[in-house]
Amino acid sequence: MTELVVVSGKGGTGKTTVAASLAALAHGAVIADCDVDAADLHLLLHPQTTERIPYEGAEKAEVDPDRCTGCGACLSACRFGAVGQIGTSVRIDPLSCEGCGACAFVCPTGAIAMQPQLSGWIHISQSSYGTFVHGELRPGEEASGKLVTQVKMRARALARDEGAGLLIVDGAPGIGCPVIASLSGAHAALVVTEPSRSALHDLERVVAVARQFRAQPLIAINKVDLAPDLTTEIELYAQREGIPVLARIPYDEQVVAALVAERPLVEHGDGPAARAVRALWERLTVEGGMRKGIVRLRGASGGEQRA
Repeated sequence: MTELVVVSGKGGTGKTTVAASLAALAHGAVIADCDVDAADLHLLLHPQTTERIPYEGAEKAEVDPDRCTGCGACLSACRFGAVGQIGTSVRIDPLSCEGCGACAFVCPTGAIAMQPQLSGWIHISQSSYGTFVHGELRPGEEASGKLVTQVKMRARALARDEGAGLLIVDGAPGIGCPVIASLSGAHAALVVTEPSRSALHDLERVVAVARQFRAQPLIAINKVDLAPDLTTEIELYAQREGIPVLARIPYDEQVVAALVAERPLVEHGDGPAARAVRALWERLTVEGGMRKGIVRLRGASGGEQRA
């Protein structure tokens, strides 16, 4: 099974738009949305949830009032202002508690225990494009990298059970914990970028992260005609680094129309952007082995091969 992760160094480059179209063109790949802080791929693929699995990614401190002596040791140990004391009664603010466990460690009577907390959910769904897995983090919750890992483990297991040859992962923007968890174990990272100075800077960072995890970086440049000079600069960077530029997607108002219609771009029309994304898919599946070291992606019915 080949694992392709679609990432972007920054938000707003069109990563999810590209990922949705690749899912539509793959015809049966397993799909995972690992942007658990703001999952939105389901808005375009319209999956029907068949299983909703609670996810406990963090712990919070809780006080047993019958065992608490009010000694104040926990108050001194907490560095987040989560422990309060009224008379001899100790209370912990769950919104301020970071789950570090220092209060439980110093409590002389064992009155404080760390309790698992509901942090979010893992959704397993069926769509007309294939099995779909995505994570949903509750507002204000952390441990997003852990949830991404759980989402990917579920998606990989389902892909193996179904005999799918391709797992398409829509990663989070940036280079933080969710992106690191998304890239771990992946074969290829398709970086969707745009011709802007910040995008070029963040492209370099996410490529470095992908290489750290031995995922072959590939580049798709979106809205290439908005700043031709910067597009050329990105292409020169890719040439220096030996990274294939597999797509040059022009600015196209049909992209906005497809998003408003809540459909993958390649199913909404045949404008220049849609044609460029179809060409990207062809290069991934047919021309993926045109240069040494590039992962060959053969879609859901085939296997994988490294040149």
